[in-house]
Amino acid sequence: MSGVSRRTLLAGAFAVPAAAALAACDGLGNTVSDTGNQQGYVSGNGDLTILPVVERGQPVVLSGTTTEGDTADVAAWRGQVVVINVWYAACAPCRVEAPHLAAVADDNPDVRFLGLNTRDGQAQAQTFEKQFEIPYPSILDKGSGQGLLALRGTIPPTAVPSTVVLDVEGRPAACVVGRVEESVLRGVIEDVKSGRADSGGTTSAGTSA
Repeated sequence: MSGVSRRTLLAGAFAVPAAAALAACDGLGNTVSDTGNQQGYVSGNGDLTILPVVERGQPVVLSGTTTEGDTADVAAWRGQVVVINVWYAACAPCRVEAPHLAAVADDNPDVRFLGLNTRDGQAQAQTFEKQFEIPYPSILDKGSGQGLLALRGTIPPTAVPSTVVLDVEGRPAACVVGRVEESVLRGVIEDVKSGRADSGGTTSAGTSA
């Protein structure tokens, strides 16, 4: 039984029609975030949406300068599954999920991970990365917003945290709007790599922001 099927049974989730999958990923169950004074941002309920192949569209075009001053470009990672996590340092659910993202990244050297920081300057973002021992790069998107623009239509632009999994062709294959559970992320990576995620669907990750 696939990882998605196991989660469906455990969470009592439901399948959605293929035509609705992308729309669900762009606005499923959002609630106003209660993480302090971060006005204008929302945090979803952690629902996992699997996008069927026919709804994945074009490869994501995303590049930018990382916290270390290097350039990261997802186009260079075609042929590999890519996990993109949207975050900023003062986001409470981002801090909760950070060590779990780091653990999954450490355990999957064949998968590329990329952070997309939407609010912080270099120093603040680097402090977060050191605190949580983040092993992968993050693009600094404050000001330009080009990173979020690249994910438009896949996740709500104000939903932080959010996680998007790209298939080997660079197309959005799955997303979680809200804090992602480690077990869910491990399962969806496995399913995207194996092709079991190709039919699409939605499951509840059972998280709360």
